[in-house]
Amino acid sequence: MDAVTIHASDPFATPDDQRSSVRRLRGRLPSPVTLWTAGSDRDRTGLTVSSVLIVDGDPGRVLGIIGDEADLWATVQATRRFALVQLETDDRQVADRFAGLLPAPGGPFRVGEWEQSDYGPVPVARTWAGCRFDDARSYGWGLLVEASIEVITFAPPADALSHLVGRYRDIPLD
Repeated sequence: MDAVTIHASDPFATPDDQRSSVRRLRGRLPSPVTLWTAGSDRDRTGLTVSSVLIVDGDPGRVLGIIGDEADLWATVQATRRFALVQLETDDRQVADRFAGLLPAPGGPFRVGEWEQSDYGPVPVARTWAGCRFDDARSYGWGLLVEASIEVITFAPPADALSHLVGRYRDIPLD
């Protein structure tokens, strides 16, 4: 019987010399791991988003890149709102479920405790922002979504989840 090998990297990943140089550069920059959700009841959707920028101002703004074929995009267009949730170090499986990398029998909202906000479902006791969709346009291989931050709910500070060189990393508070 052959032994199962655990790899330090993804054995199915495209080799570096065959990947876009821009994608390789982006992968070397730490990115926050966030969850964007929208809708309610049976129409709720969510997507893990790491291409995110928060801009201070009046109002504060969110810029993010998502796929134009994502279920989330259709729901954001319909509701004109979404919630942006900061994911924490214990949320790796949540991030993978909403990214479609882990099975989610019954849907990704079946795991954990959720509450409905005016902007979409949010996990209980997490920092999140309620965003009003303003505009979107094609940008690179994705869709640049622009939104205004209308409300922010803070949970106690926790170690943040980030993404770097194809893997999750923890950003400790200390």
